Amino acid sequence: MSAQPVNPNVPPDHVAIEIDGVAMTAPKGSMIIQAADKAGIPIPRFCYHDKLSVAANCRMCLVEVEKMPKPSPACATPVMDGMTVHTRTEKALKSQRNVMEFLLINHPLDCPVCDQGGECELQDLSMGYGRSISRFAERKRVVPDEDIGPLVATEMTRCIQCTRCVRFTAEVAGTYELGGMYRGENLQIGTYDGKPLTTEISGNVIDVCPVGALVDKVYQHRARPWELIARESLSFHDALGSNLFHHVRRGEILRTVPRANEAVNECWLSDRDRFARQGLYAADRALQPMIKDAGEWRDASWDEALARAARILRDNGADRLGMLVHPSTSNEEGALLARLAEVLGTGNLDHRISQCDLSDGAAATAFEMPVAELSTADVVVIVGSQLRHELPLVHARVRTAWKSGAKVHVVNPVDFDFAFDATSRRIVAPSQLASTLADPALRDAAAAGTRVALLIGAIAENSVHAAQIRAAARSFCDATGARLCRIPQGANAVGLARHGVLPASRDANLMLGDARSAYLLYGVEPGLDFADAGRAMRALGDAQVVAFSQYACASTRAVADVILPIGLLPEIDASLTNLDGITQDARAGGKLPGIAQPGWRVLRALGGELDPAAFAFTDFAGLRGWMSPRAVNAVRSDAPAAGEGFEVAMTTAIYRSDATVRRAAALQAHPLNLPPRAVVHPDDAGRLGLNEGASAKLTTAAGTATLPLEVSSKVAAGTVWVESGHGATAPIGAARIQIGGA
Repeated sequence: MSAQPVNPNVPPDHVAIEIDGVAMTAPKGSMIIQAADKAGIPIPRFCYHDKLSVAANCRMCLVEVEKMPKPSPACATPVMDGMTVHTRTEKALKSQRNVMEFLLINHPLDCPVCDQGGECELQDLSMGYGRSISRFAERKRVVPDEDIGPLVATEMTRCIQCTRCVRFTAEVAGTYELGGMYRGENLQIGTYDGKPLTTEISGNVIDVCPVGALVDKVYQHRARPWELIARESLSFHDALGSNLFHHVRRGEILRTVPRANEAVNECWLSDRDRFARQGLYAADRALQPMIKDAGEWRDASWDEALARAARILRDNGADRLGMLVHPSTSNEEGALLARLAEVLGTGNLDHRISQCDLSDGAAATAFEMPVAELSTADVVVIVGSQLRHELPLVHARVRTAWKSGAKVHVVNPVDFDFAFDATSRRIVAPSQLASTLADPALRDAAAAGTRVALLIGAIAENSVHAAQIRAAARSFCDATGARLCRIPQGANAVGLARHGVLPASRDANLMLGDARSAYLLYGVEPGLDFADAGRAMRALGDAQVVAFSQYACASTRAVADVILPIGLLPEIDASLTNLDGITQDARAGGKLPGIAQPGWRVLRALGGELDPAAFAFTDFAGLRGWMSPRAVNAVRSDAPAAGEGFEVAMTTAIYRSDATVRRAAALQAHPLNLPPRAVVHPDDAGRLGLNEGASAKLTTAAGTATLPLEVSSKVAAGTVWVESGHGATAPIGAARIQIGGA
C-alpha cells in the first residue's frame, strides 16, 4: 500500500480547509470558529469565548459545511482536511436568523434603560440577523433578580442562557458559584443559595456577559457608552500591572474595564483593580496645598507651600533627612526623588516601607519565569503567600497550570484557600519557612519538573526572617533548577529599585528606628502603610515632615507640616515596571482634584527651588529623556531581633492594601473584606484560656492592639495570623507577640 500524498504547504499537525472561498490551514482539533477568527472571517456568536470551554448552546454560529446535511455550530465542529465551509449562504443565514428570532422571544425591550445599550452583542447582531417585527404575541417570561453582592448587579430577565458567566466562575475563578436551575424555557442562571459572589475576580462576569444581565453595580445607570472616552492605564494595586481602560466623562472616571494583554493579565481584571476607582473621589482627597501653623492647618498657595517645603528640606539636609516613598510611585517620580536626595546630600531614601528584615540589602527583582509561562509550569512551589489575595490573576495562572496537570506545593504559616488542590501542604511557623525549603522531599518534588517556579510572597518578604528565607529560596533554586519569582512588595517596586530609590546610608527601618529631624513622605498614608506604624508615627511626630500626598487623611495631618497634593496614577501620565520587569505606560484619564498637580511636576518645582541646574527639563517628554536607571547597592542593616511569644503571620487584607482601595465603598462592603481579628490554633487558644470571639490583647515592642480572637486549625501552632491595613491592627509589627485576655 502506497503512502498518502503529503501537501508540502500544510504545516505538521495542521489541515487544509476553505472558508467562504478562502483557503487556509488550521491546527488539527481546532474548531471552525477559531480558524475563521484567525482569518478575519466574522461568524456571529454568543456562548463562545476563546478563554472558556465550548458550550455550543446558543447555536448563533451555525454555518453550512459541504457534505453535512444540517447546519453545524462553528464553535463545536472540528476542522477536517479538505473541509469546505460557508458562513454567508442562504442556508447558513436562515439558520442564524431563526436562532436570533428565538433568542428575542423572551428578551425585554429595555435597551433605552439598559447599561449594556450601545455596546451589547445581542443588540449589534440583532441589527444584522433580527426581524423588524416579532411574530410572537405571547407574554415574555420574567426572571426574579437576586442580590449577588456589592459589585455585580443582575437583570436576569435579559439573560439568554449563554452560560459564559457559569463557565467563568467554574473554569477561571474556580469557585463554581453560578449555575443553571430548572429546565427548558424555565432555565435560570443564579447562585443557588442567593449568597453574594465571593471570588476576587467576580467583575469579569460583567465583561463576558453578551447582554445586560450582569452589569457593574457601581457604574449602573450613570452614563451611556457613547458619552465615555477610553484612556489606557494600568493597575497600581499589585505588582502584576494589569492593563486596563478607564472610561471617562468630563474628567470623571466612571468605569474601569480590562485591556487585553496576553503577557500580563490576558483579558481579565481583578475586582480590586476594577472597583478601586471609587477611592479616587473620597472625601479626604488632598485638593490644595496646606501648611500647619501653630498646630492648625490652613490652605496655602503653591508658591508658599513649596517655599516652606524647600526651607524644611534645606535646613535638614544630609543625614538629618529621611525620604520614605510608597512602592506604587511611578518611575518618573522615583527618578526625580533619587535626584532630589542627591541634591539634598542624603542617602536616606527607601521605598521598602512594608518590609522588616532588610539585613541582606535585598530589593525587588523581576520574575525569573515570566508570568505568562506560569500557566504552563509543571511544578509550582508557593512559599509565604496568600496568593489568591496578593495577586489574584497570578493565582488564576497557577490554577490554569494545575488544570493541565501541574503539581502545586505550598509552604505557609496558614492553610489558605486556593482554587486548586495542592499536592503537598506544609503549614509551619514563619521562622520555619527557610528550613522547610531545605526539605529533601520538597526538593525532590521540584527537581522532578522541567518548568518549575518558586513563588515567594508577602508573608515571607515582610517577615522578620525575610533574609533567611530569601537565601534559602536561592539555594532551593540552585539545587532544583527552579526559577525564582519573588513577588515585589508594591506596584512599582521593581521600577523604583531600578531608578535608585534605595538607601546608600539608612534604610526605612533605620530611618524610623533612629529618628531623623525631618522626613519627606511620598504617597504614603503613615498610619497604615508602614511595617511598624506605631514606630513610624512616633518618629514622624517628633520631626518636621513634608508630605506629598493624594489624601489629606488624619494620620498625614497628625505628622505633616506641609501637605502638597499630587495626583494618583489614573490622573497622570506615568510608567510602572511590573513583576516581569516590563515597563508599561499609563495615560492621564481622570481630572486632578482641586488644584492638585502631577507628582513629577511638583518635584520639578521643588527641585527648582533647591537647585535649578539639577532638573534640566520643563515638560513630561523632557523628563522622560532626562531620566535614566541608576544602580544603588542598598545598605545592609542589622537583622531584627526575634523576641519572645507568638510568631506573627502578617498578610494584607485584600481590600485594605493601599489608600485608594481602602476608600472604595463597594470593596469595603464585599464579603472578602473581613473585620480585623487575630487567628490562632485551637491548642494555643486552649493554652491561653481564651475562646472563640473573646477579646485578646496583643502586645509587641511596636505597640498594643485589642482584637477579637478567632480559632482555626488552619494556623500553624505557635503562630497568630493578623491582617494589616486596618487601624485596629496597625500597632502590631511583625515581631513576636504576647497574647492575653483584654
